[in-house]
Amino acid sequence: MRNRERLSTQEVEHLDQARLACSDIARACDLARAFTDLVRNRRGQPLPAWICQAEHSDVAPVAKFATFLRQDFDAVTAGLAYEWSSGKVEGHVNRVKTIKRAMYGRAGFRLLRTRILAGS
Repeated sequence: MRNRERLSTQEVEHLDQARLACSDIARACDLARAFTDLVRNRRGQPLPAWICQAEHSDVAPVAKFATFLRQDFDAVTAGLAYEWSSGKVEGHVNRVKTIKRAMYGRAGFRLLRTRILAGS
């Protein structure tokens, strides 16, 4: 979600018209902007308040998303609070699995090992 300052004047006008036409759209936009702020600024502490607001909103998709976040609350909070992640490791695991699937039934472990270490 782009900042309001980065929207063109036409986009701002369309957004304002949509917000005036439907209170659910206005509420969804407000909640989305608040969540975007939490993610971009890596703030985990205000997350419980945001989840509570979202769950009690009349916007069903946002409420379902908040309920989903609550199910894995510790992991979501850690993702917002800490700078490090397992993203690189997951990327390498995905690469290895892709190579393994491509070679299934065609070669032995030695070739698989060589391809993984070679980075192809």
